[in-house]
Amino acid sequence: MTLSRVNGNPVPLIAYSAPPATAALEAGIAVMPFVAETLNDELAAASYGLPRNGDVLVDGSREYTLTDATAVYDGSEICGWKLFAAGGT
Repeated sequence: MTLSRVNGNPVPLIAYSAPPATAALEAGIAVMPFVAETLNDELAAASYGLPRNGDVLVDGSREYTLTDATAVYDGSEICGWKLFAAGGT
């Protein structure tokens, strides 16, 4: 996956996205947000800053727009991010 600002340089991420739940598949996957979890290492190394709404998340050939990001903490330090996105075109 990569994460970038609009018209910015993409930062490669090693991220995990859980497969959709059975209930989501039955209801229609199009209604579910795309959620990925990643460590903060890549973003910190690239001096990316905090992920924010409107950033572009690319997973393979699918492009998503970030709608929210929640920091994951280890004590008082940010160690990762839970990224919420929409789209998938």
